[in-house]
Amino acid sequence: MVCETKVPNAMKTTMLVLFILCSALAFGQLAGSASPNAQPLQMTGNPQHAQQHDMATESPLVGGRPNTYTVYSGERPLWEFGPVSEPVPLGDVAREYRKQKMNAKKAEFVFEKQGS
Repeated sequence: MVCETKVPNAMKTTMLVLFILCSALAFGQLAGSASPNAQPLQMTGNPQHAQQHDMATESPLVGGRPNTYTVYSGERPLWEFGPVSEPVPLGDVAREYRKQKMNAKKAEFVFEKQGS
């Protein structure tokens, strides 16, 4: 007795697409290599070697020539911009927050359970 099962067309299409995709990937791996034989890397020698010589001449970072950095009349010293703010200690911030929390308006009614 022969048992025949019907395979849906969607499954046949999926298998065909999967087969084509896998074969394309395999062909891409094969075509990606120039030759199937491995060749060792051969480094060529460098005829030049390090030698001692004088250092380069000094060049300034600001301006093109030495002594070209100038102060214009529009610049103001840092102390003219106002006082430096003093940071508030973290303990004082926490105490102030606790006072605000204690003085905040409380809810008049507290519902323990709403709904069922």
